Amino acid sequence: MAAYTLEARLALAIEIAEDAGKMILTAREQQGFSQRLKAGVELVTDVDVAVDTLISQRLEEHFPGEARLSEELNPERALQTPAEQLWVVDPIDGTVNFAKGLRHVAVSIGWMENGVGKVGVIHAPFLGETFSAAEGMGAFCNKQPIKPSGADSLDSTLVATGFPYQKEARKKLLPRLAAVLAGCQDVRRNGAAAQDLCDVACGRLDAYYESVSPWDFVAGWVIAREAGARVGHLTEVPEGVPEDLYPEQLLVTTPKVYEAMAALLKAAD
Repeated sequence: MAAYTLEARLALAIEIAEDAGKMILTAREQQGFSQRLKAGVELVTDVDVAVDTLISQRLEEHFPGEARLSEELNPERALQTPAEQLWVVDPIDGTVNFAKGLRHVAVSIGWMENGVGKVGVIHAPFLGETFSAAEGMGAFCNKQPIKPSGADSLDSTLVATGFPYQKEARKKLLPRLAAVLAGCQDVRRNGAAAQDLCDVACGRLDAYYESVSPWDFVAGWVIAREAGARVGHLTEVPEGVPEDLYPEQLLVTTPKVYEAMAALLKAAD
């Protein structure tokens, strides 16, 4: 197998994500997809599975033998010791949005090497946007460079977050939400973590916090970091788990408000 440069991996990931986006657009137009609940609470459609299969096949074609972690095909791998080379895929981030006809829907493809996120691509088919980044090369939206906002106080910080499907788990998050509403400009809840990360990366949002799954954030984490945002966790990362794969208590902000945002959220617990 020929060795791929980061540029080549990024270009192929963009191509695959955009092809997956075409499948999603077609499925929305045709409205022929079925829906079911996964684990009793989480919506999944047959389009999620079909798009995941397409991406998996394309990655295997170009990168045979490289490990893959995706929401629909092998989620049980989630926090196992990662392979030297690992693709992390969410075929449709924002499945509820997709099923309901909303526009915050994204294909997320990330690549990690030895536990470090190196490539990230997030394609939003209904918005016509492709965010991309590779280690050391900056971050882009539709090939134009992006950077985070200049927000420098909590008063001017527009914050995104999300909530788990389990209603009991939501109650624990209400003190943090109350603190953010009291201390920051306002809150947005778009229903797609991958796009929230991109919106921080390009300055539409100033901060994002949430606990998610690895496939929700790996690509967006790379994009935000390469754009110049500050990325981190509000809790200790367990020993043996790569920081770039640990999905609990994420905090991603424009650099000047990270410490104040972290302090606000921790004080609310």
